[in-house]
Amino acid sequence: MIGTSDTRTANTVREIYQGLPGEVLVTTLEISEMVKYADNSFHAIKITFANEIGMICKALGIDSHAVMEIFCKDHKLNISPYYLKPGFAFGGSCLPKDVSALLYKARTMDLDTPLLQSVLLSNEKQIFSVCREILGLGKKRVGFLGFSFKAGTDDLRGSPIVEVIETLIGKGCQVCLYDANVNVARLVEPIKATLINESPTLPH
Repeated sequence: MIGTSDTRTANTVREIYQGLPGEVLVTTLEISEMVKYADNSFHAIKITFANEIGMICKALGIDSHAVMEIFCKDHKLNISPYYLKPGFAFGGSCLPKDVSALLYKARTMDLDTPLLQSVLLSNEKQIFSVCREILGLGKKRVGFLGFSFKAGTDDLRGSPIVEVIETLIGKGCQVCLYDANVNVARLVEPIKATLINESPTLPH
């Protein structure tokens, strides 16, 4: 990776490393510096994650190396770029539930897992940040194209967008919703009542 502010420097450095294996990437100084920090921070997170999983496994009498060996065989999700694009908070029926279950089990064994404990808190802060950003625009009418927890599904369990919608309604916003995959009858009752009463564009 070549971080530079001009083409001449980029070409000079490219010539120096000509013939070496690997893709050559040319980018700005700022991006190249941040990539280095991101790389090393992620490596540190991976080590800490593996150690916390290992600690839980040890307390349960489970072979942590066998667990992580299988974990690393999943190149579609676990060892891949799939979940590594900045965006919005995670949701759904599995991720929040399983993180919570693992944390609960760790607590019952008096294990301290600061990295895992921070996951749900950080996720909530993402939701809060989006709410604050939308409200900061000063608009009273807000539209949402899709509000299930991921595209192509009608599953609203743990949908972070629903939390944003509820917050905006609570702040007096008129919320207009569209999701081709979602039938309002699938909404859990408290959310259903709020959205039907406050959002005239949502069909009954």
